[in-house]
Formats: sequence, C-alpha cells, structure tokens
Amino acid sequence: MVTGNNSNLLLSLNRQELCQLAASEGLPLYRGNQIADWIFHSAVKSFDEMKNLPDEMRKKLKNKYSIGRSRVIKIQRSKDKTVKLLLELYDGQRIETVGIRYRDRYSCCVSTQAGCPVGCLFCATGASGFKRNLSAGEIVDQVLSIVDVIRDKSHKTQATEHYIDNIVFMGMGEPLLNYDATIKAVNLINEELGIGARRITISTVGIVPGIERLKDENMQFTLAVSLHAATEELRRHLLPGARRWTLRILLDCCRDYIKKTGRRVTFEYCLIEDINDGDKQAIRLAELLSDMKNHVNIIPYNAVAGLPFKSPSQKRVDNFINILKSSGLNVTRRLRRGTDIDAACGQLRRISDNKL
Repeated sequence: MVTGNNSNLLLSLNRQELCQLAASEGLPLYRGNQIADWIFHSAVKSFDEMKNLPDEMRKKLKNKYSIGRSRVIKIQRSKDKTVKLLLELYDGQRIETVGIRYRDRYSCCVSTQAGCPVGCLFCATGASGFKRNLSAGEIVDQVLSIVDVIRDKSHKTQATEHYIDNIVFMGMGEPLLNYDATIKAVNLINEELGIGARRITISTVGIVPGIERLKDENMQFTLAVSLHAATEELRRHLLPGARRWTLRILLDCCRDYIKKTGRRVTFEYCLIEDINDGDKQAIRLAELLSDMKNHVNIIPYNAVAGLPFKSPSQKRVDNFINILKSSGLNVTRRLRRGTDIDAACGQLRRISDNKL
C-alpha cells in the first residue's frame, strides 16, 4: 500500500510550491525545481530515483514526505487498445482511470472522487457508493500512471512512443463537488505536464455553483454538462444528485457561462432504450439548446452488470441525432471504446470485483 497522507503528497504541489517547500527545509530554491522535474517529467515513484539530489537530502525528504504515486493493482487492455487501471491510493481506497487510444496518441479519463455521491441510476460508479474526494496529486497521478503503461515504463513489454495529449475529467466522481482539487489538477496538468488547456475537459452533471465559479477561472478548458434528459421530471429521476437545480436554472447558468467566457458548452446526452431516446425528447432537447453556442455529444448507453438499462438500436440512435441536426444543432456520436473491459462511459467502479 502507498504510504502518506493528503497533506504531504508532493504531487499536489506546483513548481513554485515545491521551491517554497525546499526553502522551508533549508534547501536552495533550485532543489525545488529539480524535485519538480523528477516528479512531473520523469514520473519517478521514489526519492531514491532522484539521482542529482544528495543522499542526505533524499533521506530527509523520504522521512517527511511522499511523492504521491499510487500502486497499480490491475491493468486491463481492450481489443481496441484502450487501457484501464485499477489504482490503490495511500489509504487503501481504489479508483479506476482509463487511457483511450487514438492512432499514436491517448486521451486520459481521470477520476476526481473515490466513488460518486450523485447516484445517477444508469452509472456503475454511483452504484458503488462514495468514499472521499481525491487530492489534486491523486488526480495527476492517474495521468502519470497511464503514461507509465502506454510507454511501458516498468512493464516488461516492448517500448512504444505513444503519448497523452488530451485529458477528460469524466471518470469516477463529480469534479465540481471536488472543485478546488479539480482546478488545481487542471493547472498542474497544464503547467507541469504540458497539456494545453484547450485539450482538457471538465464534465459535470450540472452543479450550478461550480459552473458559476468556473466562469471566473479565465482558463481555456472545455466545459461539458451532462443532461441525459430534456424534461424536468425525467432528469430528476435519472440524476437524483442534480435535483437541486432545475433545467431552467442550469441552462440559464450555462448561457451566462458562454457569455462570460466566449466558449461553447458541450452537452452530453446518454441515450437509453425506451427511457430518453424518443422523438419527443429529441425535439424538446433541440428547443432547450437552440439559443446558445453548444455542441451535443450523444452517448449510446454502455451496459452495466446488474442494471436494467439497455442501449437503443442503431436506427433509434440515428433518428435521435438526425432530429437534433435538422434543428441546426452541432452533434457528434461518441465512439464506444473499452466496453469489453468495462472502461467506457458510465462503467467505472471501485468495488472488490476488480481486485486481484
């Protein structure tokens, strides 16, 4: 098990904070930069790997701090090259993270909580309960862990040249219910890992106070809002954790976000057979979104063991999309990736059936 606690994980600190930590330990400021390079660029897992630091300094750091790397419990590889990792954190909590292959690059889907308190009826994560928020370092560690695997670092397979150029906060948990850690992680991924803000997406079920805070962040990330229903009654049923804010309040907030930031909002809609995939829902969805700058991402439901929901037929999916497009909306259908290893949207868990 990884040792440490959330307060002494160095992965949660940016370069400036690591320099301040070095100064507090009576070390030259440049040592903080060296530590940052080892942590973020070399992705080391122990202080012993920091070869340009004196032995006594490494020993001192080891006794007082933890880098914050998790332990890989299980690696699953899909036939479409998607990779899913089960990670164990310092306190024994387990989370999943996913690397999605696109030719010579990967998109990394990160979790922000161990479990999820929102409880969407069709989602495996919500069914597994909620334990705690993750720190910024625990979020960044997921990216580094995927990097280790796709570049075969510490794994006995042929080395590759794959890289991560896109991050989506769409894994386990609700990012805006762990707001500060999420924003800190976005900044670390952008500034320390060098992934452009425009290639980072934060997904939310519609936590209005969080969206209002995002308006003032002055960052170029993409905001994705999960609607999954076009009527109030159905949305309240499917997304019980979002009941506090009506569709009208949520969409008004999104309009304000677009006006303030100048950026469009992506609206995610998971199509579930005979639940929200009918013509009336499509027409109503088009009406709700017709007056704002947006992109609609249609996600055919990914089956979850133990849940009664099903994915619509191809014909119903096409029909739903065509109705939206005929109303002038910009629509794409999300490609299914990693379904054979339960790594697709809505399939991530932290429960014991993933343990070795």
